[in-house]
Formats: sequence, C-alpha cells, structure tokens
Amino acid sequence: MNLFRIVLIAAWCCIPHGWAAAADRPNILFAFADDWGRHASIYAQADGPGTVNDVVSTPNFDALAKSGVLFNNAYVNAPSCTPCRSSIVSGQHFWRCRTGAILQGAVWDESIPTWPLLLQDAGYHIGFTWKVWSPGSPINAPYGGSVNAYESSGRSFNGFSQSVTKMVDQGQSLDDAKQVLLDQVRGNFRAMLADKKPEQPFAYWFGPTNVHRKWIQGSGKALWGLNPDDLKGKMPAFLPDVPEVRQDFADYLGEAMAFDMSLGVLVDELKKAGEFDNTLIAISGDHGPAGFPHGKCNLYDFGTRVSLSVSGPGVSGGRVVDDFVTLPDLAPTFLQAGDVDPPEVMTAKTLWPVLKSEDQGWVDPSRTQVYVGRERHVANARQGQLPYPQRAIRTKDYLFVMNFRPERYPLGDPYRLGDNDEASGDEPTVNEMTNNTLVTLPDEDAGPTKAWIVSNRHRSDVQPFFRNAYGKRAGEELFDLSRDPDQMNNVAGDPAYAEVVSELRNRLMSELKETGDPRLVDQGRFFETPPMAGPLPPGADAKGKAKGRDKSRPQRRSVN
Repeated sequence: MNLFRIVLIAAWCCIPHGWAAAADRPNILFAFADDWGRHASIYAQADGPGTVNDVVSTPNFDALAKSGVLFNNAYVNAPSCTPCRSSIVSGQHFWRCRTGAILQGAVWDESIPTWPLLLQDAGYHIGFTWKVWSPGSPINAPYGGSVNAYESSGRSFNGFSQSVTKMVDQGQSLDDAKQVLLDQVRGNFRAMLADKKPEQPFAYWFGPTNVHRKWIQGSGKALWGLNPDDLKGKMPAFLPDVPEVRQDFADYLGEAMAFDMSLGVLVDELKKAGEFDNTLIAISGDHGPAGFPHGKCNLYDFGTRVSLSVSGPGVSGGRVVDDFVTLPDLAPTFLQAGDVDPPEVMTAKTLWPVLKSEDQGWVDPSRTQVYVGRERHVANARQGQLPYPQRAIRTKDYLFVMNFRPERYPLGDPYRLGDNDEASGDEPTVNEMTNNTLVTLPDEDAGPTKAWIVSNRHRSDVQPFFRNAYGKRAGEELFDLSRDPDQMNNVAGDPAYAEVVSELRNRLMSELKETGDPRLVDQGRFFETPPMAGPLPPGADAKGKAKGRDKSRPQRRSVN
C-alpha cells in the first residue's frame, strides 16, 4: 500500500492537473502584501491564546483560508523585498537569481524563466497592480514590465493610513474615506478583467504596499479601533512591552486589516464576473514586519515566517497543514495549474500533492525543513557597501543560522551612535530615527520602535533589547524551539547540542552546494564584489531603481 501511494504521488507530480482544455484552466489570483508576516486572526486558533494574533481581525483572509488550505509553516526564502520576489517569480533559491539576489542595485537577468511570463506564453492574460518586483531594473521585468500594469484607478491605497487620515481631516466620514481607496482596488481589478479575452484565463498579481512603513502614528486605534493596551502581555520576548512599541505594532496590524478589506473587494469582483469558482487564490506576504527587532532582514521566524492560504479549484479545502513550505513553491504550483511544465532549473517543489490531499497537519513527509538566507539589503548599511551574508535551515524543532561574516553588524553599522557623537550632540534624534531609515543601523527600517530602543539603549532594562537586535552575532546560531520559541537564546556553543549543530550544518551546507550557492565559492567573491557589493551601479538612485526608466512609478516612502 505504501509503495502504491508513492507511485501515485510520483505520477501526480509529473503530469498536468486535470484542466483538460485551455478554457478550463483556472485563473490565478496572487495577493501579496508588502512586509506582512504571519499576522492574521485565523492564526490565533493555531497559536492558542496570548499572542498578538488575538488582537488583529482579518475576516476575508480567514474565510478564504477556511475554504482552502491554511499553511501553518510557510516561509520566505529571503526576508528582503527584491530577493524574496526574485525567488518567488523564478521558483528558485534567491542565491541562484544572480543580480536579482540583492535589493539595492538589483538587475533582472531575463534568461531566468519566470512563472508569469511562462503562463503568458501559454495563453494566459497577465496583469498586476502596484508592486511585483521592486526595487530593481528593468522595473517589474519578471512580470513583463509596465505594459502589464493596471493602476489607472489610483495608487493612494498604498499610503492607506495617510490617505484616510487626510480625507477624514478634510471632513469625510471614516467609512467613506476607506471606500475611496477600496474603489481604487476595485477599478484596477475590473480593468484587468475587462482586458482579457472571453474564456481566456488570467494570472493577476495584487501587490499593495500599505503594510510597508510609514504609517500615521495612532492609526491602528483611530482607523481600526485597535487598542494598543490589548497587546500588553502578548508581545514576543524580543519586543519591549511598552506603550510606544505597542502603539507601533497596533498601527502595523491596522495596515494588515486594510489589506484584508481589499481581499473582500477582489472576491466580490470575481463573483460578479462569474470567475470566483474557477480562480485559484493564493495570499501571502514577502517577509515579516519592518522596523521591529527580529523582523524584516532577519532569519528569525518573525522575519521569515509568513501567512499563506491557497484556495480554489482542485484544492481540497477546510484544512490546516503543518508541512514546511517556502514561497518559491508557488511557482511550479501556478505553472502546473496552467498546464505548463515547470522548467528543470526551478529548485522549488509543487504544492499540488499537499493541496490535493485530504489530510490535516503533517501531509508530505519530505517537507521537514525550509532554507532561508540574505545578502545585501541597503547598500550603505555598512562601510564598503558590504552585505551581511546569512543562510539558515528551519525544522520543526530547531532554527540553525550560519553568519558568514560575524565581524559585521547584522542590521548595519551604528552610525552616529558612538560616545563622541553623543557628547557632541550629533547622535540621531528620535524624529530622525522614526522617519529616516538611513541615519543609523540602516538595514532596519525607520519607525517608532527602532527610535525608542536606540534612544533608550543606555537604560539597563533596554540594553538587552538593543544588543539582541543590533549587536554582532556569533558565526553560528542554534535555537531550541521547544524551550525558546522567540529565538532569544543561542545554544550553538552548548556541548549538549553538538550533534544537532553538526547535523543541521551538514544539511544546510548540502543544500547550498547542491543548488550552486555562490556564497560557498572563493569565499563568497560573487557577493563581496561589484555589482553585488560596493557602490551602486551607474544610473541607480538611492533606492536601487534605474533612473529614467519608468517615471510613472512613485517614490517609496522609505527604503523597500
């Protein structure tokens, strides 16, 4: 019987998935929120009481997840915008994406196949709204560039709290102000649907950036009724449980709730168009929250573990799956839904055996780990515009991290934070650290939490938070998740864990070697030399975008 099941699964992975004619192939809707980690109300059920997910409300995501599969252990491949998105569109580890493996200065290599363009070649109508692959040049190249953009109804949704607050200040009701922005979502999606031919399937990437900083301080309560004090006692150990940080996190959750409202609009339009029942819907985010310790640009769970649900035709719904999945797995999954054979170069694994199964919990016995990593994020984060190279393996019981250059600061150099700077008054102000990412520790986005920790770093009760977030790290880190779920206590040097360290190091290094990670070649020369390190290439501005390529794109509110 076991052999019979193995043969069936092997056969399933090698054939198209049952959409017999082109007209029967499902539509694909990928809703992908910038900087949205694993924060949705449905996860409160999986986590149990006492976490920040007790506070947020995401009814539209929850409903879609309940109708399909909710993934409990979904991870990005890199907790940085551009490399994460490079891995998703290519279905490969980010370190295989050549000059797409960094954020600032990224250039897309068009010889790398991507699922959107492969689906387009197979007859799909493809379109996107707002952010797909950014920053980098050519802009959104893996999705065909601006020719496939649908943004004529507006972009103000991307500054949700700013836009709504301004309209309310000008006399509009809160509900009416929100509706103005939701109408942008609706109008852009309708335009995409109107452009496709009758019976032609579509693949649409909905990429709002509102969950990315900045937000209006206090907007979580003012716009969404989120009381920051409701987070008291629920904050993870790496975040100070103080009013300033609770308010900052409540504002972040408010933006997640705005994203959730937009999902309701997309579903409503699908139903009105008669397309809902034939649309595969995947919803996720590109990494954890920005401007918080352990979040974006970190390989800890808070930075790499994200929400993920998949629902629609062919999916056996009503299940929560604990298998470890990585977002690049969506590439072969989408291609097989469109009856397109995934290219052999893709290192990711299709999710269809899991999506088709009727089992809950642990489904695919091979999905016992994920691999994550990072290289350069903000170019000027360190002297010499050097990266902070990391790779990690996450299993059910452990997180093992290799820091290849432990002599460097993980979140950037502590610019203007020396004793002389403090004495001379040149230390960054709270306002600067709240609003300008680049003034110090540039691999963590500016925001109230960063400003509070850095400005209070000399207090005895704050020093541990500062060191944990911004201090140098050991060459190897190991976290025993049964004892340390917040990943605060590195036990890599404990003799009791020597065998675990050896096993996980070997598994990680084996994956890096098998997939051709340049970090292992010539002491990482590829990532340590231009254009992957050093000054940004000519023609790239401070945000890593090529100047003059697409003036219709707005400037980001802070570094992506």
